Amino acid sequence: MGKALLWILRLLVGGLFIFSGLIKVNDPVGTAIKLEEYFDVFSNDIAGFFYYLKPFALYIGVFLVVVEVVLGVMLILGVRSKFTVWALGLMILFFTFLTFYSAYFNKVTDCGCFGDAIKLTPWESFYKDVILMVMIAGIFALRKFLPESSPSWAKRVVTVIGILSFVLSITAIRNLPFIDFRAYKVGVNIPENMQPSAPLQYSYVMKKDGQEIILDQYPTDKSYEFVEMNLKNPENLPKISDFAVWNNDGDYSEEMFVGNKLVVLVSNYSKMSDANLDEIDALIQSLSNSPIQVVLAAAASEEEINNLLTSRGWDILAVQADATVVKTMIRSNPGLMLLKDGTVLAKFHHNNTPEASQVLDYFIQ
Repeated sequence: MGKALLWILRLLVGGLFIFSGLIKVNDPVGTAIKLEEYFDVFSNDIAGFFYYLKPFALYIGVFLVVVEVVLGVMLILGVRSKFTVWALGLMILFFTFLTFYSAYFNKVTDCGCFGDAIKLTPWESFYKDVILMVMIAGIFALRKFLPESSPSWAKRVVTVIGILSFVLSITAIRNLPFIDFRAYKVGVNIPENMQPSAPLQYSYVMKKDGQEIILDQYPTDKSYEFVEMNLKNPENLPKISDFAVWNNDGDYSEEMFVGNKLVVLVSNYSKMSDANLDEIDALIQSLSNSPIQVVLAAAASEEEINNLLTSRGWDILAVQADATVVKTMIRSNPGLMLLKDGTVLAKFHHNNTPEASQVLDYFIQ
C-alpha cells in the first residue's frame, strides 16, 4: 500500500514540476520578467539587496526552470531520490512563501507558476503550492520505500533532459517562445481582444433591514443600501485591457489598427540590443515606398525616441507605449510585429529580422 501511494505521489509531483518547468522553458524571458517583479517588491519590502539581483533575472530564471524539469524527472525515475525530495521540499517552501506573500499583501498579481499558459490568482497559486507541499511531505514520510539506487540509463536520461531543457531555453531567448500563449499571438485581432467575449454580467450585493441580499439587477427601490458589485463571468473580460500608444499629437491606438503596419517594438531603450539594428535599418529603408507603414512603438521618453530616430536615420512615425504592454507583445528588445487591420500576421525576434520581400509576402497572402 505504501509503495503504491508513493508511486502515485512521485508521478503527480514529478509530472507537475515537469509540466510547469517545460512551460517556462518555452518562455524564459517571461520568467525573468516575473522575477524582476518579485525583486522589485522584495527590495522595497524586505531587503534592498534584491534590487541588485534584477540584472541577473534571466540567468536565475533559466537555472530555475531547468532545475524544475530535472528534479521532476529525477523524482519519477528514482535518481538520487532522497536528495531530490529534499531539493523539491526546499523549492516548494520557497515558492509557497512567494505565493503567500503575493496573495496576502497583493503585491504580484500573477505568480507565473505556469507561465502565460495557465493564469492563476495569487490565492489559487498559494493553495496549489500548499497541496504540492503536502504531497512532498507524503513522499518524505514514505522515504523508506524510495529506491536506494537507480540504473545508469535513468541517470543518462536525466542528463539528456537537463541539457535539452537548457538548449531549448537558450533557443527561446535568442528567438521567440516556441508556443505563444499571450493575448498578442499570431492570428489574434487586437481590437477584438480588447472587447469582452460576451456581455458582462454583474450581481449586486445590497442591504435592507440589516440583511444582505444578492440581486441580478440594480434595484430601483431606494430603501436598498449598496454594498458591492461582483462580476459573474470574469472569463469573458477582455484579454487585452491595457493597450495604448500615443505621441505629442495625442492617442494613436485606433490608428494602429488601420491598414498595413510593421511595428518596431522597444521595451527598454537603455537595454535595447544593437546587434541587428543594421538589418532593421535596411528593412525600414526597403519599405519606405511600399504600402506598409513602419511605426516605432517604444517604452521610452520623447528624448530617447528622438535620439533613436536620429541616430538610425529612421523617417517613420514614432509613438510611446507602456513597457509592460510591449514586453507582453513580444519577447525581444527590439522586436518586430506585422499588423493588418489590427490582426497580428507575424512576430520576429531581432535576430530573425526578415527581408522586405518576406514582409510583403505576409500581406499578399
